[in-house]
Amino acid sequence: MKILVPVKRVVDYNAKIRVKPDGSGIEMDNVKMSMNPFDEIAVEEAVRQKESGVASEVVAVSCGIEKSQDTLRNAMAIGADRGILVKTDAKLQPLAVAKLLVKLVEKEQPDLVILGKQATDDDANQTGQMLAALLDWPQATSVFKVAIENGKAIVTREIDDGEETLALELPAVITADLRLNEPRYVTLPNMMKAKKKTIDMTTPDELGVSVESHLKTVKVSEPAMRSEVRMVPDIATLVDRLKNEAKVI
Repeated sequence: MKILVPVKRVVDYNAKIRVKPDGSGIEMDNVKMSMNPFDEIAVEEAVRQKESGVASEVVAVSCGIEKSQDTLRNAMAIGADRGILVKTDAKLQPLAVAKLLVKLVEKEQPDLVILGKQATDDDANQTGQMLAALLDWPQATSVFKVAIENGKAIVTREIDDGEETLALELPAVITADLRLNEPRYVTLPNMMKAKKKTIDMTTPDELGVSVESHLKTVKVSEPAMRSEVRMVPDIATLVDRLKNEAKVI
């Protein structure tokens, strides 16, 4: 059984984000980059399936600039066997990524694709769903429990009414929630081993996929500053201020 895990290079979640003065985006110079946390969970789950004997190979995939190789090396340090980089300097939208992944799925023929449910830079939460639709594969989103049994993926996910357990016929697409697992700490020896693992390079043109963007960022701005917090002595004063000052009741 082969598992394909797409991973994305994003701004580290601990980094402080600064908006460009012209509002065209965020400052990327000298900003720490890392693997998208949800994708890290997806890699960990795939590696655990391999360690349990369910999977035989884990392939990490990234689409982006050449520096995305660092993200792939991190995935291989966690336990992925090899990596594939679709090298492009274009700003990729979810649909373009999904189309690139379709071509790689056709080439690699995995039995399961595990993605993070969303990326922390755009919070789109779209790529996994689009990939499943383009492949016409069964899918389960925001999954926090996975078991492979008798050619099916038995998954549990949270819904508004509680929890939902699904049985997906393989091949299938799964997107990982934060509760799925806690990724292991990557040790220096494993990082050194990852440097010896293979990363295959390709491009959107070689895959026959157009990555032209159909969306335009109009403006990026800082979130509004929180208003001053004022303490009130009692409920009556609170109601009075909400009614006469804030005018919300």
